Amino acid sequence: MNTVPATERVNEAIGALDEMSALEMLELMNHEDAGVPVAVGREIPAIAQAVDALTERLRASGRLILVGAGTSGRLALMQAAEARPTFGIAVGTVVGIMAGGADAMVRPAEAAEDDFAAGEEELRRVAVDARDGVIGISASGRTQFVVGALSQARRSGALTVGLSCDHPSPLAEAADIAIHPLVGPEVIAGSTRLKAGTAQKLVLDMITTTVMVRLGMVHGGLMVGVQGTNQKLRQRARRIVEQVTGQSGQPVEDALSAAEWSARQAIVMLVRGVDAAEARRLIDSGRPLSELIGGSGQGRTGG
Repeated sequence: MNTVPATERVNEAIGALDEMSALEMLELMNHEDAGVPVAVGREIPAIAQAVDALTERLRASGRLILVGAGTSGRLALMQAAEARPTFGIAVGTVVGIMAGGADAMVRPAEAAEDDFAAGEEELRRVAVDARDGVIGISASGRTQFVVGALSQARRSGALTVGLSCDHPSPLAEAADIAIHPLVGPEVIAGSTRLKAGTAQKLVLDMITTTVMVRLGMVHGGLMVGVQGTNQKLRQRARRIVEQVTGQSGQPVEDALSAAEWSARQAIVMLVRGVDAAEARRLIDSGRPLSELIGGSGQGRTGG
């Protein structure tokens, strides 16, 4: 194993940034960034393996726990924060953990990433067990907090996934499934918020989106799990219900109001002609929305 991670090495293809014009520098960064999706694409078989395994865990009432430090930790917290409003999942289904705690999102706590035991303790604190899936995120694959967290998760019987931009790495060794998009050295050596951070964001978006689709949180290409908690989201919920059911106006408003602005619940109410309680019971049965309402539903011409 190279003692210096690829993410920390000097990019030999880069000249003196401080001697370039803004245009030259931006073109160079854009050229470097263009290779990120290619590196992610090479990892799709491993990403698919992780999606299948994580979906199985969440179907059995497990959780998805994401752990990182620094930029990787901020990505973990962001994915967890966005999962519920996007997909309407239960509170606590997706959990984000960052070295140094949530305050480190805006107040860097760089020393926290070196604490292997703290990573172990965080996974014990959230009571990780065999039902859960844990993704450890580290650009270098060597962040001790993340390796410690994944090691504890594995001892607890949880599924472990390592996401890094170097290979081989201690994180990959601690994981059941290793995902490692090799984006190479950064434009600024060691600044892993750049290509490595972009690659990690792409992979996490792919995993969380695909798992939620497999769990029935998306209908066709529509975000039926949306919760109308503000004006923009209420407008989105209306559009989705109208498109799926073919209905509009007061019936849609009444259904959404009774469903407390759950688009999925309102759709079941309108298509099946049931009240909010029965719609919720049907949804909680775990059957996909397409089965509950018959077909994809998009473009229906009648209620």
